[in-house]
Amino acid sequence: MIHSTAIVSDTASIAADVEIGPYSVIGDDVTIGKGTRISSHVVINGPTVIGEDNRIYQFASIGDDPQDKKYAGEPTRLTIGDRNTIREFCTISRGTTQDRGETVVGDDNWIMAYVHIAHDCVVGDNTIMANNVTLAGHVHIGDWVICGGFSGVHQFCKIGAHAFLGMYAVISRDVPAYTMVSGQPTAPRGINSEGLKRRDFSAEQIRNIKHAYRVTFRQKKKLSEAIDEVARLCEQQPELTVFLDSLRSSERGLIR
Repeated sequence: MIHSTAIVSDTASIAADVEIGPYSVIGDDVTIGKGTRISSHVVINGPTVIGEDNRIYQFASIGDDPQDKKYAGEPTRLTIGDRNTIREFCTISRGTTQDRGETVVGDDNWIMAYVHIAHDCVVGDNTIMANNVTLAGHVHIGDWVICGGFSGVHQFCKIGAHAFLGMYAVISRDVPAYTMVSGQPTAPRGINSEGLKRRDFSAEQIRNIKHAYRVTFRQKKKLSEAIDEVARLCEQQPELTVFLDSLRSSERGLIR
């Protein structure tokens, strides 16, 4: 299953049924789980762990040194979960010792061509990143987030679960869960109701989330006042918990 022109390090651990295409290079300390398929001309360096049933397309560069001038060759990691699709020319860097020392990509993510995931990013599960999405270092992306084409996220920003970034969005502050942002300058535009319908949120749950959004973004409350009111709503509306958590955990401030 490994093409004769591929180069695989003696220290790499490759499951028996992994496919590796022509001219790909698998470096030292790389682990690749069963069912994963790697096309031609892919470069994977370690320490990197890639799980099962992933599909990595041609010319991707996975697990190379972080693009950080402070990096001095320390042993950092990249961990990728299961069933991810990583398309052409994607770049995913290892971590740095200035953070957790590890970049993490979860399960079932759809990562389209030319996406860059920088050092120390943490990407959840079931995300979609359209072409040319760029994540700077230390970014956290929650589960089910959709990033439109050419959107970019500043260092240390957090994007909450189920959020939606419109095409060309420039994210310099945190985006709460469920929230849809777009435009120049990028601003909140409502909640990702269509995405929630597709994920089987009930009409009542979506109404509750819309109300919490209005409390936070439309009623001209101080953020502390909005958090207190959403916290009271959470007592009877548990679907708001992830929204509340993203409000409370913001360190860079919210796009409001």
